[in-house]
Amino acid sequence: MIQALDDMIRRLCAYGMEFKDSDGFTHDLFTLIPAFELSYKTSIHASTGKTPAMLKKWDKGHKTPEFKVGDLILVSTLKFNNIKGPKKLNYSFAGEFIIEALHGTNPVQVQLAGELENKQPNFPVSLVKHYTSSDKKLFPLRNETPSEVPPLDQSKEKKVLKFLKERRLRGKMKENT
Repeated sequence: MIQALDDMIRRLCAYGMEFKDSDGFTHDLFTLIPAFELSYKTSIHASTGKTPAMLKKWDKGHKTPEFKVGDLILVSTLKFNNIKGPKKLNYSFAGEFIIEALHGTNPVQVQLAGELENKQPNFPVSLVKHYTSSDKKLFPLRNETPSEVPPLDQSKEKKVLKFLKERRLRGKMKENT
């Protein structure tokens, strides 16, 4: 896209401030600037795959979520395949879990507990939301099941779950070394 604009401006500068095209119309720099601007705003850019107008419209409500280490969060069960029962009747979010670490702005490391303990603990921010407990004054009849929130583990030791004799990589056997 920038190459096209660069080429248009280079041709305009090469012919001087005014030039005639093949149809006999006279063009100058100031009458062509709106056309340059329109072509820039309405063409798809190679780096983003979208036009600048689309990006401006779609990113208007976007804001980066603010999480801190130790916050209580819920994790989306959208990508979980190992939860028992029919997917239709499962909760859309599991939790409440504690954030162990933040790796940049997108990935969040969570301390998982219960049946999700063996899952990989890193999740993108799009699959995580803040946990808010229900208000007893607003919802007096709501029974909240107490969930066990494990304490934030400070030790870096990992425990081995099981040893494998061999492993499969895309259907082929590989020896552990």
